[in-house]
Amino acid sequence: MKMPIKSTLPKGALAGKKAEDAPKIEFPCADYPIKVIGQSIAGYDTIIIEVMRRYDPSLDISKVHAKDSGKGSFRSITLYITATGADQLEKLHVELKSLECVKMVM
Repeated sequence: MKMPIKSTLPKGALAGKKAEDAPKIEFPCADYPIKVIGQSIAGYDTIIIEVMRRYDPSLDISKVHAKDSGKGSFRSITLYITATGADQLEKLHVELKSLECVKMVM
C-alpha cells in the first residue's frame, strides 16, 4: 500500500504558480552548468567534451568536474558552457541523450 506524500510547504505556497513564473534565463548565459551522467566507459569524458565543443567551441575544460559512482559503474561530468539560446540547449540535450553511454542530462 502506497502512503501519500505530505508536502512540507505551507498551504497555498504553490497556489497560483505558473510556468511563466519560473526564472528566466538571459542569453547569452556564461557558465551555464550541464551535468551528464552515464556508464563509466573508456573515453567517456572525451566523448562528452567533443559533443559539448560542437555547441560551445570556447568550452573551458579547466572547469570540467568528473566523478565516478561508488561502485565505479557510472560517471558524472559537469561542464560549464556559454548558453546562447533555448534552441542550442535543446539540440545539445537531444544529442547527448542519443548517446548510448548517457543515462541522464541535467
